Amino acid sequence: MTKTETNKGQNAPRKRRIKLEHLLDHSILILGSLFMLVPVYLIIATSSFDRITVARKGLQYTFSDQMAENFRMAMFESTSFTGTVDGFTMLMNSLILGIGFAIGKIAISMMAAYAIVYFRLRFATFAFWLIFTTLLLPLEVRILPTYEIVQGLGMINTYSGLIIPLIASATGTFFFRQFFRSVPEELVEAARIDGAGPVKFFIDILVPLSKTMIAAIFIIMFVVGWNQYLWPTLITTDEGLFTLVRGIKQIMLVIADNNKIPEFGVAMALAIIAMLPPVLIVLFFQSWFVKGLVESDK
Repeated sequence: MTKTETNKGQNAPRKRRIKLEHLLDHSILILGSLFMLVPVYLIIATSSFDRITVARKGLQYTFSDQMAENFRMAMFESTSFTGTVDGFTMLMNSLILGIGFAIGKIAISMMAAYAIVYFRLRFATFAFWLIFTTLLLPLEVRILPTYEIVQGLGMINTYSGLIIPLIASATGTFFFRQFFRSVPEELVEAARIDGAGPVKFFIDILVPLSKTMIAAIFIIMFVVGWNQYLWPTLITTDEGLFTLVRGIKQIMLVIADNNKIPEFGVAMALAIIAMLPPVLIVLFFQSWFVKGLVESDK
């Protein structure tokens, strides 16, 4: 064998052996993805059919020519009892709730974490764990006293009533506390020597350093706020403040009240519209989201 043939044999690509554990891992991932995506596909496919077909045959696995009409009706035709609210109005209400919910939680969480980490408070650790234990109390546990307070303040059927009672966040406070504790002490000393007060240090140094963490928390809180159903149902009776999540149910109630066949295709189209903003937010901030969660563990 010549030297050239020997080199060719050495440089020949080696066949990668497929390990059984890798095959099992990928199979589980694929099955999990299908488990999550098949219902979404059924919703998209069913949204392309008219209500009579869906009422007779149920969920559809193929596509028809009714999709554009169903989306037009979902966005621009009234689906309320009063005949004044359409999908576009509900979409704007959901955006206001989701963005206000996320921004409010980030602001409150950052200030709470800043006070716990950087102010020499005697009971700072106790206060943090007191805040953290509220994670064990879901909204359903405290919803009656919260509703009483909101009603007493005259915040029923207002955006402030939808957003303000829910903006305190133990999760956000925990993540920002962990991130602030990873900031080098030398940076704090340098800022103090340069004459930066607490407010200037927070705004000019900590906030810019927390961009990735803010993006990560924003995604989480936006999705949570967007998907709120119980609280908007209790706090709003004015149809002009209905959100998309509530509007999907509203379609079925209006049609049932009029003894007509429910607009299943329109309801499916509205469900797809309700899914799009959270998906787009996650895709747009994906790299910041992962980076922010990793930095919180430092």
